[in-house]
Amino acid sequence: MRPAEATAFAPASSANLGSGFDLLGHSLEGWRDHATVRRIDAAEVRIEGIEGVVTALPARAEDNTAGAALIAMRDALGLPFGFAVRLRKGIPLGSGLGGSAASAVAAVVAANALLDAPLPAEALYPFALDGEAVASGSRHGDNIAPSLLGGLVAAFDPARAAPARLNAPQWLFTAVVHPAVVLETRVARAALAEPYPIQSIVKQTHHLAALLLGLERDDEALIRQGLDDVLVEPRRAALIPGFAGVKRAALEAGALGSSISGAGPSVFGWFRGRAAAEAGGAAMQRAFAEAGLATSLLVSPVAGPAADLVEPQD
Repeated sequence: MRPAEATAFAPASSANLGSGFDLLGHSLEGWRDHATVRRIDAAEVRIEGIEGVVTALPARAEDNTAGAALIAMRDALGLPFGFAVRLRKGIPLGSGLGGSAASAVAAVVAANALLDAPLPAEALYPFALDGEAVASGSRHGDNIAPSLLGGLVAAFDPARAAPARLNAPQWLFTAVVHPAVVLETRVARAALAEPYPIQSIVKQTHHLAALLLGLERDDEALIRQGLDDVLVEPRRAALIPGFAGVKRAALEAGALGSSISGAGPSVFGWFRGRAAAEAGGAAMQRAFAEAGLATSLLVSPVAGPAADLVEPQD
């Protein structure tokens, strides 16, 4: 029997991953958003409440990532009914950890359970992308795809190809350190407006190829090369207080590589094993503290969880 309402969670995610700008991302254990969606007779989408670590989000559905995703879902499927949604945010705003994406993903996963014929997870991807575009100004899926599908994902243009799960070695863990500052995605993207020289683009392409091949082969040396970002990181580093010291701390602690998570200000390091990631994350936190910033640490396998249904939240 179809339920009257459903609750879903969607995990935080880390995107770009060095050389994979607007393409690669993986989900994270730990922080997550929840959406409780109710099917209503009115042919509309309503935001009925927002709570958690962020509450100052748009209450108008068209301006809210979860609401916009549900509107896209209704329109695409020609649904004669609507949805009312309540959000519980567990991912900080402007953190570089896919908070706007997670809200959109959680909403469509919950709403899908209320359909007479629920869709496979992959079919929800375009709807969540429409929601993400409200926050970021572009329809890129490097946070949406991993949050929805779990693990490490290449988020292709849905008009050309579905997102593809990639091999993430079981020994590969990430430490993601989030400083207590906000960096809006639109501001971070504005830093990339000027053209790049062809030599830099070619070098980045080589690094992306090394990363993809290294993941497929479990080749640590290739993964190290692939985590080197010569395009985006140099232009965004100045937006993150203490970034150079935090990256240096990660590498000195044994990270395969370290860079900006998504648009920032969070910084990640990839390590061999959980214990190394925990130790490296602590070193990164100390470096941020030297820059005067309090931080939170997430340690997760790169092959993180996928969005899923949960019992309704009280």
